[in-house]
Amino acid sequence: MFSGKTEELIRRLKRAQIAKQKVEIYKPAVDVRFSEDAVVSHDENSIPSAPVHNAEQILLLVGDAEVVAVDEAQFFDNTLVEVCEQLARRGKRVIVAGLDQDYLGKPFDPIPQLMAVAEYVTKLQAVCMVCGAPANHSQRLTNHGDQLLLGAGEHYEPRCRKCFEPALNEEKVASPSGT
Repeated sequence: MFSGKTEELIRRLKRAQIAKQKVEIYKPAVDVRFSEDAVVSHDENSIPSAPVHNAEQILLLVGDAEVVAVDEAQFFDNTLVEVCEQLARRGKRVIVAGLDQDYLGKPFDPIPQLMAVAEYVTKLQAVCMVCGAPANHSQRLTNHGDQLLLGAGEHYEPRCRKCFEPALNEEKVASPSGT
């Protein structure tokens, strides 16, 4: 989190629009943190998007778009992998943004599978809120045992490998009440 994934996604889509390419962007319908019908970065840059309840809906909505983007891909199931492959086989440029690890530091499906079939992968890092080093982990700050917890700074902070405390997160899973 806080590495600039959505900011980079928006940047790439705006460049495609400048090149007069038809762009479509999708986000999970459950993600209403900043907007119901736009992808919004933490810096408040935004681009209109279509909320979808599952990856298969993207195939129904994509039409003649040349560039297809998906934000917050970790909120979709592994069906997203086949959807992205179908789109790529149709000649569409597919851009996906999402977390590759969950708050326990474990691979966050479907991102590892998407990375395996992608032609290009850009892995961004945040800044560790403890020591300032490059951060590749999301430290959960609240007691909540589910893998999926929508939130931002109130629930998570970026941590480097050295400062990340997965045991603290595992304790929260074992004891969601905080006792």
